Amino acid sequence: MKISTKGRYGLTIMIALAKKYGGRPTPLKAIAKENNLSEHYLEQLASPLRNAGLIQSVRGAYGGYKLQKSPQEISAGDVIRVLEGPIMIVEGIENEEPAKQALWRRITEAVKDVLDNTTLDDLIQDHGEPKDAYMFYI
Repeated sequence: MKISTKGRYGLTIMIALAKKYGGRPTPLKAIAKENNLSEHYLEQLASPLRNAGLIQSVRGAYGGYKLQKSPQEISAGDVIRVLEGPIMIVEGIENEEPAKQALWRRITEAVKDVLDNTTLDDLIQDHGEPKDAYMFYI
């Protein structure tokens, strides 16, 4: 499975909104500028996120977007499924031998587990550091 720019930039939008949760709506223009992304492309991604009930738009001079739910209630899996579709590592495994089918299913379930158990709150709290990192000195 390859996460396209739809999923990656969609998570960028959602993380930016999670950081501002409880505050004023955030314009996509600000998210685009901060992340050096196309505002037009982010607008295309906001529509399915809004239709899925993950974000809401606020019109007006101080308008923009806000999360519909708290960052603790939205998982990375929610965002990826809306923008990328079902999470599958390999498609069409029915014709493969049973041992390979089992492997692909296990890998798919592991990926789903990580995405579904990683919330936006986790992403804004975790700055890329492994939780159980070991330090090695040479």
